[in-house]
Amino acid sequence: MNSLLKRQIRKYLPKEFQSNESLDLFLDAINKSYNTSEEQFGMLQRATTISSEELFDVNSRLKEETNSQKKVIEKLEGVIDQLQSYNLLGDRPEENTDSLTLVDFIDNQTKEIIKINNQREALLKDLELQNQELNDYAQMVSHDLKSPLQSIETLATWLQEDYKTALEPYGIENLQLIRNNVLKMDNLVSGILEYSTIRRIEEEFYLVNLNDIVDKLKNNFSSTENIKISIKNTLPTINGDKFRLEKLFYHLLDNAIKYNNKEVKIIEIGFKEDENHWNFFITDNGIGIKERYFEKVFETFQKLDNENNSTGLGLPIVKKIIDIYNGKIWIESIENKETTFYFTIKK
Repeated sequence: MNSLLKRQIRKYLPKEFQSNESLDLFLDAINKSYNTSEEQFGMLQRATTISSEELFDVNSRLKEETNSQKKVIEKLEGVIDQLQSYNLLGDRPEENTDSLTLVDFIDNQTKEIIKINNQREALLKDLELQNQELNDYAQMVSHDLKSPLQSIETLATWLQEDYKTALEPYGIENLQLIRNNVLKMDNLVSGILEYSTIRRIEEEFYLVNLNDIVDKLKNNFSSTENIKISIKNTLPTINGDKFRLEKLFYHLLDNAIKYNNKEVKIIEIGFKEDENHWNFFITDNGIGIKERYFEKVFETFQKLDNENNSTGLGLPIVKKIIDIYNGKIWIESIENKETTFYFTIKK
């Protein structure tokens, strides 16, 4: 633990408690757990960044290979057109020159297509392997992080309860601050795990009544009188899976409430339907979002303020779920007045 931080903790404790052996054990436990958690979380962030760059590179190479294959196909189509024109005109290429050249050309192009397909297959396997390794790593590190966090929370709780008469108010406040930061870290780890696994969850699509999902969330969020959530029109029953759809609406509603400084937080949910999509919107009367951040908020670990309860993963999870449903999401906002999240789900 940072020596200055340890000094400050001891400074505000009663004298009879400053030399307590239990306090030394407690501080050592925090030190070990904090160092382990910080190191592993840093590793997880680096792995996520590196893997994202690798996946982007693989995707770019796949696009290049696809474009190369298209060019080869265009050449072959030209050859086919040429052969068809020969048949229509009753002409034939000379046996010893043009025909042999044509055969060699087709043979070379065929080999090139086979080579490109093999390369693309190898890239796809590599991409799948990297995805699997990233997900496994995220789950492993997240699990390893939760154990020391729970230990810190337990020790801080015991210390707060056992020495509540010996500690001054400032000492109790510092212990509560430790617990709050442990909770923040725990939420962040849970968010990372959720983000890394949301696409991997295999769910058979079935009919889901969105009114049931939103009503449940509405009751949870509207537990206080200053939160008003209304549904403009009866929501549809769509083909999907309940788990992801509940996560989708949860994070959007949570975001609308969390970033709202009004005395009464007003949120409206509605939808329209077209031939191919369900088109939803969620509007709030919160602090708004500047236009330059409209895309940035969907990036992982990006937060527009220092909100302690925010992990910077809620909206990226929303974006990932909408991608699974072959939809789109975008924002319209007026600062300090309102924000509307529009999103579509393909039928």
